[in-house]
Amino acid sequence: MVAEAKIICEQSASLAVSIRPDFFDLAAPSKAVVDICASEAVSAELTRSESVVRCSTTIQATSLEPAAASKYVPSIRSGSYTDIGPRRSNEDEHICVDDLSAQLGSCNMWPLPSSFYAVFDGHGGSEASAYVKNNAMQLFFGDAALPQIYDNDDKLLEDLGNSHQKAFLLADQALADECTVCDFCGTTALTALVFGSHLLVANAGDSRAVLCRKGVAVPMSQDHRPSCLPEQKRVKDLGGYIEDGYLNGELAVTRALGDWYMKSPSGSPAPLTAEPEVQQTLLTEDDEFLILGCDGIWDVMSNQEAVSLVRCTLRKHDDPQECAKALVDLALRKDTSDNLTAIVICFTSPVKHRESVPQRPKSRCLSLSEDARIRLMSLLQGN
Repeated sequence: MVAEAKIICEQSASLAVSIRPDFFDLAAPSKAVVDICASEAVSAELTRSESVVRCSTTIQATSLEPAAASKYVPSIRSGSYTDIGPRRSNEDEHICVDDLSAQLGSCNMWPLPSSFYAVFDGHGGSEASAYVKNNAMQLFFGDAALPQIYDNDDKLLEDLGNSHQKAFLLADQALADECTVCDFCGTTALTALVFGSHLLVANAGDSRAVLCRKGVAVPMSQDHRPSCLPEQKRVKDLGGYIEDGYLNGELAVTRALGDWYMKSPSGSPAPLTAEPEVQQTLLTEDDEFLILGCDGIWDVMSNQEAVSLVRCTLRKHDDPQECAKALVDLALRKDTSDNLTAIVICFTSPVKHRESVPQRPKSRCLSLSEDARIRLMSLLQGN
């Protein structure tokens, strides 16, 4: 059973955040086609039923141990892409901030570079996902009060995890209080915070984060679907049920923000919860990039297939934006039935263009005068 974490929300000073007009990265829906290196793409179809195997073990605030800890600090760059897919409207929202310190300005006291990314996959309308996206800065970096000072890495990771859990619950309560968002509207939430060499991923719902470590796909989140065995047990222990693959016969996810018609107004534990699961790791030189994607990507693509595709596209274009497009385009060709959003966060600097290798001079045809031609023919004939 996944115990509901008891989170004490202490009063904290409100953080005034100045947001630049270009803060949010929202790519216009389009269907650009990107070539795919089939030699590296692993052909593997992923169905919802397979998540039963993947989430046989629930991870709460765990830390993935890298091969060796170091003071490595990644060089961050990112790209994103979204597409409406076969739906009537796009209910996905996403955020890309490569330099979080620049966005928070003088209010930020962190000594290390930081970045923030998020995917919000709405359902029952786009109001919930749009609200959380538009208020993300205050929810995640003001009201939740991320740690400003830390003594050691373990304490930092613990504080970061607690802060993000608090932020998810604050966002959930804000949706309950927001009159423009109805109780039948909700959104999944997947966030990734890079702080120096620390990576923290928090997830509530069925969007997914996958880390590429030396070419191998490392899952950084767990899908919260009714087919997931630990989630089934948690739901049943709290009085809920699974019917035809849906929570209480209605919802395709077991964790989400909003959907207050399925939650208790008092905020007591309910089968549907906004509490995220958190995974943390220390990045090293072995870590190449992180993929964040909504379920429309993962319904038709395996983790390793996505990682191989992004690696191949990076070698061709060295552009995370092209990689995000490639993921969406492949999902469209595989006939996904949902909206599509992908973010690719690279941990390395752009590859410098190699100096052109000197080529051997091409042979040229020389024109000979008639007199020279006659003398050459005479020499060749032995005269």
